[in-house]
This record gives sequence, C-alpha cells and structure tokens, in this order.
Amino acid sequence: MTDTAATAGPAVSADLPASCTRPLTEAYDVALLDLDGVVYLGGAGIPGAAEALSQARTAGMRLAFVTNNASRSPSAIAAQLNGLGVPATPDDIVTSAQAAARLIADRLPPGAAVLVAGGIGLRLALRERGLRPVSTAAERPAAVVQGYSPDISYSLLAEAAAAVRNGAWYVASNADATLPTARGPAPGNGALVQVIVTATGQQPVVAGKPEPPLHAEAVARTGARRPLVVGDRLDTDIEGGVRGGADSLLVLTGVSRPADVVLAAPHERPTYLAEDLDGLLQPHPPVAAADGMFCCGGWTARLQAGRGQFDLTGGGEPIDGLRALCAAAWSAWPDDTSPAMPARPPAPARPVTAEMARSAVVRLGFPADTRHS
Repeated sequence: MTDTAATAGPAVSADLPASCTRPLTEAYDVALLDLDGVVYLGGAGIPGAAEALSQARTAGMRLAFVTNNASRSPSAIAAQLNGLGVPATPDDIVTSAQAAARLIADRLPPGAAVLVAGGIGLRLALRERGLRPVSTAAERPAAVVQGYSPDISYSLLAEAAAAVRNGAWYVASNADATLPTARGPAPGNGALVQVIVTATGQQPVVAGKPEPPLHAEAVARTGARRPLVVGDRLDTDIEGGVRGGADSLLVLTGVSRPADVVLAAPHERPTYLAEDLDGLLQPHPPVAAADGMFCCGGWTARLQAGRGQFDLTGGGEPIDGLRALCAAAWSAWPDDTSPAMPARPPAPARPVTAEMARSAVVRLGFPADTRHS
C-alpha cells in the first residue's frame, strides 16, 4: 500500500509491509491505541510514549485508548494515563466491558439481570446500557459477562458457571490467554474463561479483540473515518484491525517480538512496523521487491527455504531490516483471502520456521525470543 492508499481507505490484504511518504499522523484521523505494552507496562509508562503521543496530538491526530482489560472504569484508566503524562478523559477510553455491554443490551430488554464475573468496569458499562448487574445465579440472570479482575474469586466463577448451566447467555469481555506485566506474561481473562468452559461445556461470545465488537465500539465512539489500530500483539490488536478492515501499526514494546512478526500468518500482519510510538510521527519507507529479493533502507533479504535460512545483507536501521525480512517471509506465504472471509482461514504450512526467524532477527540486533513454538 502506498501513501495514496493510506489516505483513501484501509488495506486489509498485503504481502509486504506498507509504505507511507508522510507521517502516519497525517494519513489517519484517529489512533486506536492499545494500552498494556503500548503506552505503559504494568504501572510504569513506556519510555518516550507520552512524548510521542503529545506530538501526535499536536500534529492533529485524535487519540483513543482501546483496551481488552475490562476490570477498571474509564475514569480510573484516564486517571492513570494523566498520571503518566498522557492527557486523557473518560470519553477517550474504550473498553471491552463497553463492547460486551452493548452486545448484551442489543439482545436483552432494559433492566435485565446480568451476572458479572469481573470488576467494576463491567458493572459500570452494564449500568450505562440500562442493565442490572447481579452477583448470584439465584437472581436468575439472563446473561453472564466475564472479564479480567485481579481479585476474582472461585465463588464468583462458580456462580457464573451455575448461571450458564441454567441457560444464561455467556459473554466474555476478551479471551487473551495472557496479559503483559513487568515480570513477564501473566494469566489473562482467556485463562479464566476456560474455568467456566470446562465446568459447563459452553463457549462464550467474545466482545474484545480480535473479535469485531470492540473495534466497532471504538469507531462508533470516536467517529473515526480513517482509523489506525496501534498495538503490541499480533493475535489481538493486529488481527482485530484486519478483521475490522482497518490499517494497523505494530510496536515492539510489548508482547509480540520481532521474530513473531516474521512468522505472522496473513490474518495477523500489521500494515506498518515500528520499534515504539515514534512510528506515528515518521514516514514509513517502501519495500522494493525484485527477483525474490526484498530491499528496505540499506537492507536486502531473501528467503532460502531449501537451505532453511534467510540471506540478509546490508546495514542501517534494524527496523528497516525487519521490514525486508517480513516481506521475504510473507511473500512466501501470501494472503490470498478476501477481506469478507472470516478470520483464521485455512492456509498452507508456514514456510519459515521459528528458528529461521530467530536467527535472522538476531543478525539485525533484535532479541531471539518469540511467542511461537
């Protein structure tokens, strides 16, 4: 995709990282930013994030903060952002709790009882939609909504399971298996979901990324015409952007690592790559392809699948080398699906192994770790 395409509309199918001759702040009207791993990690701000977001705002880009974490209220999240030097109001926050509440309100009548297996964020979102939060199966809830909370109890999960067995509609705010912390990945709501799934045999409807409801909620609340999804996870933020028909920027400050990006399946490929949020403020160079070679900046990459390696030559900015590597890998496993197709379409085996990806990114100066097996 070129700069012209970026301003005309989203591109959801590409075998090369996209280019943009202008800063992304000029090509998109709203940045839909993930929080954990993008703006902060645990309780600490990511270095340079506040400054980059301030410059993005000054350039005219509107910011919305879109999170799968349903445990806290928009007011609490906005207060944390302000404390980190990122000005925000509750109206700037869009949560999976709000997306889940809208799903339930679209199905149930006003005043319907909904059992909440989660935190205050879910209760407030339900009340905003005119629904009645409850805590026990004895209150005969019409739905159960489950979201991450650091102090969720066994007894509450047991009540939720009982209500689901009694016929309540089961909705989960998100299904993230893990969430990023300063100590590394910790169990996320997806791990808690499995408690109820195992006890009841019922799978939930999921509101959060990568499912479409949260992206739709963010677009509706912001009125975005050219949204840019910004995240640190291929399997939630970036796939959510692909499924929502929006362009995306992956930053390498959180969960997904450089080798993961090289290995990304078609439905998880970001439009743009950057080491951090400074990527909003910069043009993105093109990747040139010819005779199986992919060039970006001073780097050239070629996949030698038969030899089980990449040929990587040149030098310059490591992120340009990563763009060239991604182009070589992605082109060997092209995206031949339609944007209208559901996520995770059948695909041939990945032609690049995790060891090939790790070895190549180390030569660029990136760490070798990866989330892929």
